[in-house]
Amino acid sequence: MNTELQKQLAFLTFYERIVDEIKEGIHAVDADGTSIIYNRKMAEIESMQQQDVLNKNVLEVFHFQGGQESTLLQALREGKAAQNQKQTYFNDKGKEITTINNTFPIKDGDRIIGAVEIANDVTKMERMIRETILPKDSSLYSFESIIGKSTAIRDVIESAKRASRTSSSVLIVGETGTGKELFAQSIHNYSVRSSAPFISQNCAALPENLIEGLLFGTTRGAFTGAIERPGLFEQAAGGTLFLDEINSLSLPLQAKLLRVLQEKTIRRIGDTKVKEVDVRILAAINEDPIDAISNQRMRKDLYYRLGVVTLFIPPLRERRDDILHLADYFIQKYNRLFQMDVQTISEQVQQFFLQYDWPGNVRELQHTIEGAMNLLVDETEIQYAHLPYHLVRRSSFVQQGEPSALASFIASQPEMGQNLKHAVEEFETFFIKNVIARYNGNISRAAKELGLSRQSLQYRLRKLAIRSS
Repeated sequence: MNTELQKQLAFLTFYERIVDEIKEGIHAVDADGTSIIYNRKMAEIESMQQQDVLNKNVLEVFHFQGGQESTLLQALREGKAAQNQKQTYFNDKGKEITTINNTFPIKDGDRIIGAVEIANDVTKMERMIRETILPKDSSLYSFESIIGKSTAIRDVIESAKRASRTSSSVLIVGETGTGKELFAQSIHNYSVRSSAPFISQNCAALPENLIEGLLFGTTRGAFTGAIERPGLFEQAAGGTLFLDEINSLSLPLQAKLLRVLQEKTIRRIGDTKVKEVDVRILAAINEDPIDAISNQRMRKDLYYRLGVVTLFIPPLRERRDDILHLADYFIQKYNRLFQMDVQTISEQVQQFFLQYDWPGNVRELQHTIEGAMNLLVDETEIQYAHLPYHLVRRSSFVQQGEPSALASFIASQPEMGQNLKHAVEEFETFFIKNVIARYNGNISRAAKELGLSRQSLQYRLRKLAIRSS
């Protein structure tokens, strides 16, 4: 090898080392938008491997929603630098990333030959603001917060975006746990009312004698203890009022609500004056509205007034392509909350998730991931044995190659009156004992079969008072 080539190779090694040691993310593309520089910090920020990004077009790997464009590709196209520009986007696993970017075009004379981006990660800060700082009645979510690439969910998102352009009422129909309020907040944030209040109220959360005063307000002396207080319609002036479980309101109260929608005025309880209100109404119902009307839980005229636009949120069983993306999202969420480093779920758990019907929808999946991660010690993978007992007991899923383990346990427990924590411990004890017996007390082989480290299995044996021989 000649001396000049050796110098060039040494320079490249030196250069790569420097780039990887920089504490900001660095991402550069050539004139075609193909990634040519991608340092270690950028890979860490975006939860990617360098080899999965280099030599690929940016749009092959990352997804930008809500009309946003890659700031890197924007610099390449427009030839303009951008300073301290915030960007939210998603990696190929559906994980949300928020960065503050300084982006520059790279020119050879007048010709743009590439672009480079220096990024600082503010993802954790954004989530902290959403979860802890913003007031309760702020709208925290946007369409970019809705995880899913299936046709079923993308079609609803597109319909919701179109509905965001007007101030017409929207009725959001979906089973419990499908994310109806997430859509309501997204519609508000995508509309011209986004800078005004977003007020949310679950109509089933308060008794009938309180909900009317809460909605329309009260005047002093209207009833014993009544004070001068604006209702939710007044508090949401200029913005959006979201009424969840609208079918839980009594029919007379639904009639009053209908009058407010038609006349755009309200009158506080005990008052003689009416006030004009400028509020957009979004409502949600967790059953088919036709069934609600047939069973006299919803007035037909209110349905027609609210359902100017009707969005049907698909249950999770009808968008199975999104299940694993959602599972990964919740794993990352609880990694942050629990200070853990869970990386994935086993193939067996993936198959279970894809076969299970999820009657509690996305909320049930979230709670399942949270429950499983509470059972992990130092593992980085969620195994079938980590799933909550009540879930696997209810499911018809059978472990391949070991069809009788769960059935045998249930058969051995004819009375399941104990609490959930005790039942989970009983099943875990039963399962671990069976595996250890299969390997004649060999802890190392049993740990491998269970997908645990030897240290973690030893911890469980002590915790559950299981003798290994």
